[in-house]
Amino acid sequence: MSAIVLVVLIVSVVGGLTLIVIGLLGSREEATVEERLTQLGTLERPPSLEEIELSQPFSERVLRPWLRKLADFIARFTPEQTLARTRRNLELAGLIYRMGPAEFIAIRYVLMAVMGALAILIASKSDASPFQKAGMIVVTAALGHFLPVLWLGSRISRRKREILKALPDALDLLTICVEAGLGFDAAMAKVVEKWDNELSEGFARVLQEIRLGKLRREALREMADTVDLPEFSTFAAAIIQAEQLGVSIAKVLRIQSDQMRVRRRQRAEEEARKAPVKIMLPAVLLIFPSLFAIILGPAAINLKDILGHSNVMGP
Repeated sequence: MSAIVLVVLIVSVVGGLTLIVIGLLGSREEATVEERLTQLGTLERPPSLEEIELSQPFSERVLRPWLRKLADFIARFTPEQTLARTRRNLELAGLIYRMGPAEFIAIRYVLMAVMGALAILIASKSDASPFQKAGMIVVTAALGHFLPVLWLGSRISRRKREILKALPDALDLLTICVEAGLGFDAAMAKVVEKWDNELSEGFARVLQEIRLGKLRREALREMADTVDLPEFSTFAAAIIQAEQLGVSIAKVLRIQSDQMRVRRRQRAEEEARKAPVKIMLPAVLLIFPSLFAIILGPAAINLKDILGHSNVMGP
């Protein structure tokens, strides 16, 4: 029975991750204006609507519209608080521009149904008791329902770590660009041009919103809300305050850059102090048993031989 449960869990996890990848990451990036003009210039005639539709991947032509319809249906019965919480998590993960909260909830239900159906199929061919089959189905379906949440939480943590790691170097580049005579917006454009990470994507979105007419302080506040890091919130507040009070942004950036480097060194020292505690559990569970087996193994074999020989000789 344990082997059957293990097979069910492995197959379910693989199928669930596959569906998540198809649903969340299947969307392709839109072509730039230059690429579209190049394609139109190389074609003898402009493509028809049917050709444009068929040129899109299967996920965009079939899966995405079907998922949107299901999301619209689910959104009618989902509490507004749940949608707001999901939207907030998608913003923290940097996925709010790829999918809506209702679509993410729809993916959770689809994954739960697929993994539950798979568990029912496997349970119907097993010799387990009805109670064990029901437990297997419930556990597998619940796992499918919560796998996207776990994946989203890990993506949020990874995005925060990536932004926190890139922020000191980005501040150094911003400081150099501003001190060289560039404006703050042009300095952010340099960061976007030089790097390709979560922080540069956030700056690119800020620049795009500024071009569309939004104030710089509002765009920075929104980015600070979507990042949800104290270090970036401090940086954004300092830039906004310098803009409002007329203080030199170069001096503010220099101070922020120095502080970020100090904090990065402090975080490195903190992680170094945590290393002995973190290594204790693997050492106790993995290293020490191997050492005991190597050191005490021969002695145990010799002791067994001696006791066995004494029992054979007997009184």
